[in-house]
Amino acid sequence: MNCLNGCRNIYIDNAATTKMSKSAINAMLPYLDGIYGNPSSLHSEGQKAAEALVGARERIAKCLGCTSRDLTFTSGGSEADNQAIVSAARIGEKKGKKHIVSTAFEHHAVLHTLERLKKEGFEITLLDVHENGLVTPEQVAEAIRPDTCLVTVMYANNEIGTIQPIAEIGAICRERGVLFHTDAVQAVGHLKINVTEQNIDMLSLSAHKFHGPKGIGVLYARKGIPLTNLIEGGAQERGKRAGTENIPAIMGMATALEEACENIDKNTKKLTALRDRLISGLSEIPHSILNGDAKKRLPGNVNFCFEGIEGESLLLLLDDKGICASSGSACTSGSLDPSHVLLAIGRVHDIAHGSLRLSLSEENTEEEIEYTIGAVKEVVEYLRSISPIWRDLSSGKKKFIIK
Repeated sequence: MNCLNGCRNIYIDNAATTKMSKSAINAMLPYLDGIYGNPSSLHSEGQKAAEALVGARERIAKCLGCTSRDLTFTSGGSEADNQAIVSAARIGEKKGKKHIVSTAFEHHAVLHTLERLKKEGFEITLLDVHENGLVTPEQVAEAIRPDTCLVTVMYANNEIGTIQPIAEIGAICRERGVLFHTDAVQAVGHLKINVTEQNIDMLSLSAHKFHGPKGIGVLYARKGIPLTNLIEGGAQERGKRAGTENIPAIMGMATALEEACENIDKNTKKLTALRDRLISGLSEIPHSILNGDAKKRLPGNVNFCFEGIEGESLLLLLDDKGICASSGSACTSGSLDPSHVLLAIGRVHDIAHGSLRLSLSEENTEEEIEYTIGAVKEVVEYLRSISPIWRDLSSGKKKFIIK
């Protein structure tokens, strides 16, 4: 298993985090040194920071198709998910509505929040996900009841990249008078989004998924939706999120999002071509299977299962070859359990353990894709050659699950 490219770094784990863009870094620098005042202070230095905060909020709002007063800055997508779901639950609770609809393959920021509400007496319906990684508007419509207070469905899955019919689901919720939240952490900056046109009541995003800084995100909540505070202690963010705003990170986020939205058509075209070539190449590996719909997925997402191997070994050997990849969500990388996303679409435990997620950025090249295809083929062949499970499969003692 020779290192074919001198083991240079090939980063294809952008669903976990992206490299900050030069524009985002440059946008942050003045607010780390020259304009360092607290935006809540009344003196001139504070007001300079306050003006920057107002401007950044307006720029982000323009990218999302909403007004700036609809946005609350958070520490990232997980906090935004938590606040959206808890807020909707409290609104429903006051009306005697304690039923929430979601899906079985949401991010754990959503699922764990729902589990907490379940302990408080809320009833949670998790929709089954089809093998292609999609839920349908009809499923949502059938699940909504008179006591439903919230539907929360992720825009694009963080592991298998499938894109849900958000506008259609939002329209059903709007018609039924039910709040609709979407975890759009993987979608914002990569897909065209307009919260007004798509009937979205609440949306979560995180800057480090589109070449912005880590530790900063946004919760969009449509006008008239009262938010429940998760953090008390100050009047920042119109009293809905205490704590001095992280001005440098907010400026970096606004710039990164603008840049992503301006280049979305160009980036989508390039990434889709790279993605499809990667899918084509990896599909040549015997007893492998693509997870999620081949077309209704993020432009840069590829997720495969390979029978007869362990995903962890695959990742470590690919890393030796200079390829940075993952087997699923970075938030659960320490878990020995198979991906709940893959189980939700019907993959059995033995198959789900042999998964590989490759998530591309516009910086990746055709040469890197070709190298990656060759490296994955070589590593899978090697791991199978030393696997007793593969020997049993090859000899007929066990039956193949992936044909």
